[in-house]
Amino acid sequence: MRKKLTFGLLVICLSNYVLSQKLTLEECVKMALDKNISIKQTTLELENAAIDKSSAIGNFLPNINAQSSHSWNVGLNQNITTGLIENMTTQFSSMGGNISLNIYNGLQNINQLHRANLSILARQYQLQDMTDDILLLVANGYLQILFNKELLKAQKSQLIITIEQLNRTTSLIQAGVLTNSDIFELEANKAAQEQSIIQAENNLALSQISLAQLLQITDFQNFDIVEQNFDIPFSQILEKNPKAIFEKALTFRSDIKLGIININIAEKDVELAKGTLKPTLRAFYSYSNRLGYSNRLIGSGDFTEIPIGYVLSSGESVVRSIEETTIAPHLSFAEQLRNNEGHNYGLSLNIPIFNGFSARNSVKKAKINLERNKNAFEEQKLNLESTINQAFNDTRGAYKFYEAVQKTLFSRKDAFNVAQNRYEAGAMNAFDYVQAQQRYEQSISDRVRAKFDYIFKLKVLEFYFGIPITE
Repeated sequence: MRKKLTFGLLVICLSNYVLSQKLTLEECVKMALDKNISIKQTTLELENAAIDKSSAIGNFLPNINAQSSHSWNVGLNQNITTGLIENMTTQFSSMGGNISLNIYNGLQNINQLHRANLSILARQYQLQDMTDDILLLVANGYLQILFNKELLKAQKSQLIITIEQLNRTTSLIQAGVLTNSDIFELEANKAAQEQSIIQAENNLALSQISLAQLLQITDFQNFDIVEQNFDIPFSQILEKNPKAIFEKALTFRSDIKLGIININIAEKDVELAKGTLKPTLRAFYSYSNRLGYSNRLIGSGDFTEIPIGYVLSSGESVVRSIEETTIAPHLSFAEQLRNNEGHNYGLSLNIPIFNGFSARNSVKKAKINLERNKNAFEEQKLNLESTINQAFNDTRGAYKFYEAVQKTLFSRKDAFNVAQNRYEAGAMNAFDYVQAQQRYEQSISDRVRAKFDYIFKLKVLEFYFGIPITE
């Protein structure tokens, strides 16, 4: 009992240890992909497409079937041995097999196999495109946590500065340099900072819960991420133009490849529909046999002359020799199988002439669907180009905004240092000092916000250029 209890405690401790581990961005992405239900559904669709390909290959193979039956006939029936009507039971067995092979059916088998291969590629690209979307969602959630953490750190640092200044102000008041009224603004500022920290802690918890839900982690309390330090270099991708990024995106984007494959599938559907207008040629062969279990009549070798008439002119009798029969058991199964076997083979040609416009309308619908896919693909390319242009301008604007915020932060930091010195010297009142400090704190928050806004927009732009978002 003690061993079981010890083992159970060990399992619980290990489980808590695993759950309390901080996850990297790569680990978060892997977990999201492993648990995402849409990914699982698309994976099943990929497996289903592989089954469709197997069926398409099977269309090239012959159809082979076998059948057999055994019957009992009970009641008033004619005795096949004696020819008399009797109340009896007879048995019969039959067996056979057939094989058929399509020699030509308008190339539908070939087109169906090509379509199955294209369908597998489509499901693969669909899976990759879905993976890309999840990757962006996870990266956004991950960066949102980092943003909230850094913002919380900045606000806590400012609170420490305010507390230190509050202590210095108390000392200056006691020394007679400042009056009691100077401390009221600092205390109000301290209370406001404490409120901001509470709000920041709440935002951090919400962002952690949001990412944990995306990863399907229910233990929100023990979930956390590794705090990675992202630098803010000027990315070389901003030196390119959006057209070059768009042209490269066309070469590797999964959604673009999926659009091309959908057009190819629609083209194969047109060929398949046209195949129904062409003649089909089929070869067939069938084999049949039967067994009987009743007795049979056989000749005994003795003949009896039976008069069947007379000659009118002479009155002479006309006779016929009939062999006498005797009842014998049924032949052996081997003999019956040899004697009763049958073969049927040949070619079957089917030429479609008129089928109520069904086949021709199917061709027209397939062509319309092809044009629909082409239009959707062109619209998809336009949307992608528009998205890249927007992402490029947003990233460039975010970088310029970050540079401007940096300059503002440096200026307000210098202004705050001057205000702090003047305040401690008694040359500035508490209200003006708090205003300078609040502007400096706002600049710090703006810098954090601008930093992560630029990072995410840069990662999205690099993603369109083929740079993995986890790098």
